[in-house]
Amino acid sequence: MKIQANNIRPGNVIEHEGKQWSVLKIQLIQPGKGGAFIQVEMRDVASGVKSNERWRTQDTVEKLSVDSREYAYLFAEGNMLTFMDSENYEQTTLPRELLGAAAAFLQENMHVSVDLIEGRPVAVHLPQTVVLEVTEADPVVRGQTAASSYKPAMLSNGVRIMVPPFVEAGTRVVVNTEEVAYVERAKS
Repeated sequence: MKIQANNIRPGNVIEHEGKQWSVLKIQLIQPGKGGAFIQVEMRDVASGVKSNERWRTQDTVEKLSVDSREYAYLFAEGNMLTFMDSENYEQTTLPRELLGAAAAFLQENMHVSVDLIEGRPVAVHLPQTVVLEVTEADPVVRGQTAASSYKPAMLSNGVRIMVPPFVEAGTRVVVNTEEVAYVERAKS
């Protein structure tokens, strides 16, 4: 199915130059002069090689149809992650690189959506938000305005994010897994 380049989203699988590519990141760039274009970071499904490509927003690309299935994350062993199909209980092992930075947010028994092309996994989608505990938080800097006074904090999974000044170590927070950003304090 042909789509315009400005409709490409992370997680899509597209065909480009005779290969299947999984889209990792997109960035809309609007230069001061000339038309806008889309910068796409993508990974070759077959070889795992990353590439960057630019398209004008009005260009079209071939989006491949994928079969999406629900899996449960079981455990990690080295650079391999083991998932179980929620329907038939078959286990599948996938390389950590398939998830990229999002792999840090995996939690035991977390349900994820796996995109398959011809039975081969090409992309893994985590829930949009997860709840994690803040293990360390910098002290509040006095005199800053409340609007922009976010401070760095370390989460229990080892990822650093910016949090509001009232968040202390031991606080459980909701984190957006796509943007790696603080959303709100977790409900008790």
